[in-house]
Amino acid sequence: MESEELTHLRDGNGTHDWRSRVRHLTSATSSFIINTANIPVSGGRKAAKARTNMADEGKVMTDSTTELTVTNKLRLLLDITKKISQSLHVEEVLMLVMDTLGSLLPYDAAGIYVLERDQLHQGLVAETNIADRVFRAEAVRGYDIEELMELRLKIGEGIIGYVAQTGEAVISPDVREDPRYVNARKETRSEMVAPIISNDEVIGVFDLESDRVNAYTEDDRQVLMLLTSQVAIIIEKAMLHEQLVEKKRLAAQLEVARQVQLSLLPNRDPKLENYDISAYNFSTEEVSGDYYDFVSIYEDHLGLVIADVSGKGVPAALLMAFLRASLRAAIHIGYAPNISMSKVNYLLWESIENHQFVTAFYGVLDATNRTLAYANAGHNPPLLLDESGEARFIERGGLPLGMFKDARFYEYYLQIESGQILVLYTDGVTEAEGPAGEEYGRDRLANVVREGRHLTARELINFIYTDLLEWTGGAGSSDDVTFVIIKALSKL
Repeated sequence: MESEELTHLRDGNGTHDWRSRVRHLTSATSSFIINTANIPVSGGRKAAKARTNMADEGKVMTDSTTELTVTNKLRLLLDITKKISQSLHVEEVLMLVMDTLGSLLPYDAAGIYVLERDQLHQGLVAETNIADRVFRAEAVRGYDIEELMELRLKIGEGIIGYVAQTGEAVISPDVREDPRYVNARKETRSEMVAPIISNDEVIGVFDLESDRVNAYTEDDRQVLMLLTSQVAIIIEKAMLHEQLVEKKRLAAQLEVARQVQLSLLPNRDPKLENYDISAYNFSTEEVSGDYYDFVSIYEDHLGLVIADVSGKGVPAALLMAFLRASLRAAIHIGYAPNISMSKVNYLLWESIENHQFVTAFYGVLDATNRTLAYANAGHNPPLLLDESGEARFIERGGLPLGMFKDARFYEYYLQIESGQILVLYTDGVTEAEGPAGEEYGRDRLANVVREGRHLTARELINFIYTDLLEWTGGAGSSDDVTFVIIKALSKL
């Protein structure tokens, strides 16, 4: 009867309402105890008759005793579940299981193997090929712990690997007769292994080993499957909690980084005689990799910077802060744009990782002579729109910063006359994709600037960005978007 009850509790593929069956078994057992508790220990015809009835119904008593055994197992299982459900840490959950399991299913050695954390955290189980999944021993008893804790489970190898691959629980009554067994412990004679399954995927394996042959029964397998189903739920809960805590921690860090970044960007547009200048950064993340700056050099000279740091998030923001400090130092020393770029390039080359780089445009706008002296380090070519509406992109420039130690940069000059508009931008503008995958592109940018050339510099930024949003179907660019717009006004 024990096997029949537990088979209904767990079929190996899904968990049924076993709590109600626990209540059923407990009720039946309680009835048996109540009915027999009133039987006198000795004496009297009533007692003798009762003992005779019990002897005549020995099979029933045996079945009731079995039910009591099942009930005790399930009660122990409930106790274990209650204990482990109070923890929100995976390691603690697995250790608690090990500490309490012996009272439910005796063993001489045991191990719990769980998928590597990066696969669990990123939710990549279903997307990862079975052969590429890596299981690590997270909790062990009865083994050489130092060796076993370094073990990475190979899918398909041994009984444990077989269960990890197939998702089927296995009892090996005599491992010496089982060709799947890999001898990891010389005393082991029988083994029982069950998968830990979440969302129809094996996320772990539970292994019990005994020094006795035929130590485990089908009922034990069913009980272990019930336990692993509860462990899977609790692991899910613990992982969600850990992810939530980590998400909150990262969000707090990103918010701090964002505030630091915002403090590095100019808090107002500059004032320069005969020019209308404005800039804005539309970030796709809490922390942007785009950067712009205005540096007052003389009363009629203004330094203009726009840059795009490779990557996103906190690393990009840190690199941006380094770029800002280095470039401002070069500007305040009085270096020309090309020399400033060379100095910053060398500092970046010495300081950043090989895969990082920065595209940047730095120019000095002379309001008196209406000239812009500039150097372009691999950045998007500026758009110059004449008063007549004719547009052209200024293609002159060099390599991005930080890529080569001895990269050379050149200084160029551009006349910005009355009625002309210079648009500096990052690649988040031209590379923004529409619903069909086509890019926003330079031509559309030029057309939109031409259409909105009567607007102020700030209004023109909003005009372009609104068109970009329409182009992308409201999704915006997948990359950060930054503008610096310079409009040359008529002389008073």
